[in-house]
Amino acid sequence: MSEYRTMPERAEQLRTAVKEKYAAVSRDPHGHFPYPVGHESLALLGYAPEWLNSVPPDLAAGFVGVGNPFHIRPLREGERVLDVGCGCGLDTFVAALLIGPEGRSVGIDITHDMLNRPRAALARTPLKHVEFREGSTEALPFPDASFDVVISNGALNLVPDKDAAYREIARVLRPAGDFVAADLVVVETIPEHVLSSMDAWST
Repeated sequence: MSEYRTMPERAEQLRTAVKEKYAAVSRDPHGHFPYPVGHESLALLGYAPEWLNSVPPDLAAGFVGVGNPFHIRPLREGERVLDVGCGCGLDTFVAALLIGPEGRSVGIDITHDMLNRPRAALARTPLKHVEFREGSTEALPFPDASFDVVISNGALNLVPDKDAAYREIARVLRPAGDFVAADLVVVETIPEHVLSSMDAWST
């Protein structure tokens, strides 16, 4: 599997496939994934109704996360939070709710089309401590020690160079900061035909 992750040409093909798939997901997430998405997924993962009632209402339908990072490590008021691979931005908004206006919540994603929804939602709110940036986890556009907490929900499995991604996450975290990830984990040998599938790699 390592050759598919490390070959530069293959890595760029994967990034392109991810962008193309998630551009389609931004329009309609249903049918793209072999697991629940949207409201059904949020209910199964234990997202509190008061969180969902407090974020822009159209974001829940585009949620394609695989876990609930806020149950793993509750956020505290005033913290600076980075949501890596933020997608529709729901986790970024939930983080903003939990940290309050004295904190900072930033979502970053490589897919321009995915960011259209949370940016439009943000423009309809008075929130000043939320931001959405386009960029790669492998080269985060932030200074060292910028965040107290980095969260990621179903996104790191899509990153070709995971070593670079983890180095960047460690770099932008303050000393003794927390990294909280929910993701897909491979527990069996992957067949060659799956390894060669861009659709499988970008799911």
